[in-house]
Amino acid sequence: MSLDTLITHNTLLPATPDAQPDACALVLMGGGARTAYQAGVLKAIAAMLAARLPARAVPAPPPPPFPFQWLFGTSAGALNASYLASQAVHGLEALPRLATFWSALRSERVYRLEAPGWVRANRIVAGLTLARQVRRHRALLDTLPLVDTLHRAIDLEALERALTQRIIHVLGVTASSYTTGEHWTFCQTRPNHPMQPWHRPGRRADFQPITIEHLMASSAIPFLFPAVPLWVDGHKEHFGDGSMRQLSPLSPAIQFGARRVLVIGVGQPQRAGMAARSTGEPTAGTIAGHAMASVFHDTLQADVEQTQRVSQTLAQLPPALAAALPYRPVDVMSIQPSFSLDELAHKHMRELPAPTRNTLAGLGALDTKRSAAGSAAALASYLLFEPGFVNALIELGEHDAWRKKDDLMNFFGTPAAFGPQGTVP
Repeated sequence: MSLDTLITHNTLLPATPDAQPDACALVLMGGGARTAYQAGVLKAIAAMLAARLPARAVPAPPPPPFPFQWLFGTSAGALNASYLASQAVHGLEALPRLATFWSALRSERVYRLEAPGWVRANRIVAGLTLARQVRRHRALLDTLPLVDTLHRAIDLEALERALTQRIIHVLGVTASSYTTGEHWTFCQTRPNHPMQPWHRPGRRADFQPITIEHLMASSAIPFLFPAVPLWVDGHKEHFGDGSMRQLSPLSPAIQFGARRVLVIGVGQPQRAGMAARSTGEPTAGTIAGHAMASVFHDTLQADVEQTQRVSQTLAQLPPALAAALPYRPVDVMSIQPSFSLDELAHKHMRELPAPTRNTLAGLGALDTKRSAAGSAAALASYLLFEPGFVNALIELGEHDAWRKKDDLMNFFGTPAAFGPQGTVP
């Protein structure tokens, strides 16, 4: 990305009266089951912010304010963002509720794979089982359980109330079009919001109410989950996981005027360390895990570093010159796992549902006798919606957030500043 593109599209201050100097945007990246990590980070942040609130003398005070004005999510991060938006009317309490939601989740509430127990004995049988799944569901896994789970968990009417009451100002969900190859961010705002849709090379935004179909499209992991049709520009296109071809994850938040952006990713900088322990040829699981990591290899860190670099340059300009320019610095803070999620998944692979575990084993993609790098630990980490792995991710997220407590509290500023509702009574 050129410097000119970065400045023009990522730091140009839009003219929107909703942009408040102290308001914060939340950007949540994708990664299947791994995004439970985000729930842990946000749970810790809620505890930090709650501890900073002044004592209240009234018997039944209103809930502490919701700390994010704009929410944007990709893939499973879009599910987290939408859940938070639907809970925003409850204020700061929405953040730990996300962790509670994840703790109650199970793989059977996300996907289904029908396979006999003896499928693990033969690769041909395993292959035939998956071929049958593809014929039935247009993908390797049946995701109807996730549709039901989202309908139960995400209150779209409460989301609309949060927008109408200006508790939040936008929810953005990103998906990738299989039809045109373009990257779409679907935005729901309050009525008569001044922002207009935008179109950049390879990516664009459209304003429409967020539905469960949008969330299913954003989280449709290639090959594993089926593509989802959505209506755009008066015609139907098929969409898959928003992590594919994601060029600028920070752009939508900054387009809406965010001057402070908190980004929570589930990147995997430690994967190279695992590979060093593997001495044999890569297994099917290793290759599948590498392919999944490629799908979810977004440009988050590069985008963060570029935005920070340009913002630092703008901040160093002479005050008179800086005031004359139509650009403003953007304060970006990024949090990602401090421990290998592949290794964490390796400890919990046996928690996979038996049909999934047996089918992957039948394909040779789940060899637990080898090191984590020679197994399907990476692949399993996207599918392990089970309590052991989920709770370990939440704990890791809390741990990483508390390690950065000082940075986070500096980022959020004074207690009265972390929400569009104004000062704390």
